[in-house]
Amino acid sequence: QVQLVESGGGLVQAGGSLRLSCAASGSIPSNNLMGWYRQAPGKQRELVATITSGGSTNYADSVKGRFVISRDNAKSTVYLQMNSLNSEDTAVYYCAASSAGIFYWGKGTLVTVSS
Repeated sequence: QVQLVESGGGLVQAGGSLRLSCAASGSIPSNNLMGWYRQAPGKQRELVATITSGGSTNYADSVKGRFVISRDNAKSTVYLQMNSLNSEDTAVYYCAASSAGIFYWGKGTLVTVSS
């Protein structure tokens, strides 16, 4: 069974930075897509960024140029470096992984940006 555990959330001032980490454990195929989603209060969950096992990335327009997704395949870990944070980035951030049509979710980590 695959488990995804996020860490690194917290409270940060507007303009600041945070780095989220997500460690995957269990039997997930090496050819997988990992990514980050977020859900703000009263809003639907939305895609933030994804990265393939080969390193190809995709970003939501709202975070392009501010967030960077990366991964360490040897550690089965994906990261999200978030810079120039603003209040609209406040949300619960979820790690996700998919392979062979199966989707896995982490439990989420809260990021709060204070103005």
